[in-house]
Amino acid sequence: MTDGKAQKPTKNTKQATRVDPDKPVLLSGGNPQIAKGYGDAPVQAYIAAAPGWKRDVTRRLDAIIEKTVPGLRKAVKWNSPLYGAADEGMGWFLGIHLFNSYVKVSFFRGASLNPIPPGTSKQKEVRYYDVYEDKLDEAQFADWVRQASQQPGEKM
Repeated sequence: MTDGKAQKPTKNTKQATRVDPDKPVLLSGGNPQIAKGYGDAPVQAYIAAAPGWKRDVTRRLDAIIEKTVPGLRKAVKWNSPLYGAADEGMGWFLGIHLFNSYVKVSFFRGASLNPIPPGTSKQKEVRYYDVYEDKLDEAQFADWVRQASQQPGEKM
């Protein structure tokens, strides 16, 4: 029975819309919606779709990770680039995700790094490094990447 008033939807029906069918949808925070895939190509598609200064930051992060880790494995899962050491049995050691005002780097075993990255998590082992426009400490990031790539990562 209704009282003639329009009923509000019970679920959030708002969805990302594609303005240009040749460009990926940008989700909240400007995070590109990229199909799951393994290898460098999906990661480069993610980077190319990142908006504004976040594209430059993710490109720099990707280059540092590539330079630091021989035999690097890459993938995009859950609309986030993941990085793993050459040995697939080691899992993934790092992920990247875009937010409105920063790029979040997740070190999946970050509590074991020295020094420990500053961002805490609800998960005991995970630590975050939030990168703001023009605020990337490349030397410290490369050192964390080197350390993280030598530890067992997450199986995802």
